[in-house]
Amino acid sequence: MFLVLGIVTAAWAPLVPDLKLRLSLDDAQLGLMLLCIGGGSLLAAPVTGLVVARVGCRAVMLGLGVLFCAALPALTVMQGVPMTALTLAVFGATIAGIDVAMNIQAVAVERAAERPMMSGFHGLFSLGGLFGASLVSVMLALGASALPAALVLAGGGLVVLLSQAPWMMPRGMMPRGMTPRGMMAGAEGPRAVMALPHGRLVLIGGLCFIGFMAEGAVHDWTAVLLRFHRDAGPGTAGLAYAAFASAMTLGRLSGDAVLKRVAPVWVLSVGAALAAAGFLLMTAVPSVAAALVGCALIGLGEANVVPALFSAAARDGRVDPSVAIAAVASPGYVGLLAGPALIGLAAQATTLPIALGGAGLLLLLITATARVAAREEPA
Repeated sequence: MFLVLGIVTAAWAPLVPDLKLRLSLDDAQLGLMLLCIGGGSLLAAPVTGLVVARVGCRAVMLGLGVLFCAALPALTVMQGVPMTALTLAVFGATIAGIDVAMNIQAVAVERAAERPMMSGFHGLFSLGGLFGASLVSVMLALGASALPAALVLAGGGLVVLLSQAPWMMPRGMMPRGMTPRGMMAGAEGPRAVMALPHGRLVLIGGLCFIGFMAEGAVHDWTAVLLRFHRDAGPGTAGLAYAAFASAMTLGRLSGDAVLKRVAPVWVLSVGAALAAAGFLLMTAVPSVAAALVGCALIGLGEANVVPALFSAAARDGRVDPSVAIAAVASPGYVGLLAGPALIGLAAQATTLPIALGGAGLLLLLITATARVAAREEPA
């Protein structure tokens, strides 16, 4: 599921400039259109934890997965602004719902194995991102239009999704003796709450906001940066996200081994600082090569920041892990909601490189607060 989400989400990144040209949008208007992805995500993320508690992870992942794969090719043919905005909102809602459900199941598997595994799961998302962005970039460079490229990637994602469905766990985690109804009505076990952050989870949620916004900035705006500010062709522009995803894949596939030897506080603080340096390089040096190297540094730095934050939320013994993850994911998707629009508006007022540089500086807040965020809270 991590792989499918990575493939199809990354396939959208090289297609953003096509949307900008097709609808004749300036940077501010494009930012507001991309706001619809975050809006759909914001609506879906808070309730997904409760829905999973009632119907299980597999039903949520399969149902939303099919809709998710169908939304990608639909985005390449929409002409009017209202229908495009609606499709973007559906796309964002399915991304958020799948992300919450698969992370709930991933934490269950990690706990059952009694060893760090979350970075490896997120590594498959990054591997899918590398594959999706690279394949679409190659197809565009060879002269393919947006629709065939989207159909190939969405169809491939759907095949993987359906072929792996029999091995998905029906449910993620459920404390012993607690039913889905009990989770919502106050049965014994970790305290059940609505999926809104509180206490220490407020800080973790805020850091997720920054981490998700930084990833969203790379996803939504780097192809636009290379295409319209670095004079790159359609195929080359898509390689920015491929560079980001390849470095993130490397970082996440080795992340579990790193977490066995390095304290989570260092993973958060050093990773965020490295990602901030990548944003500085990408935006301050006006060349395609510098942008690609900067994207790679961002990917390497960001690789284990979000997985470490999700694991930190799950370690809060005062809240059921599935609800805690959904709670901190909600501000993360607010980052996806606010990020593209704010970057677009800032770019319209200044320049896109300046706007992206400002987004990168926010990552230093993760470095500054990493010690508190990584602290484990007893039940």
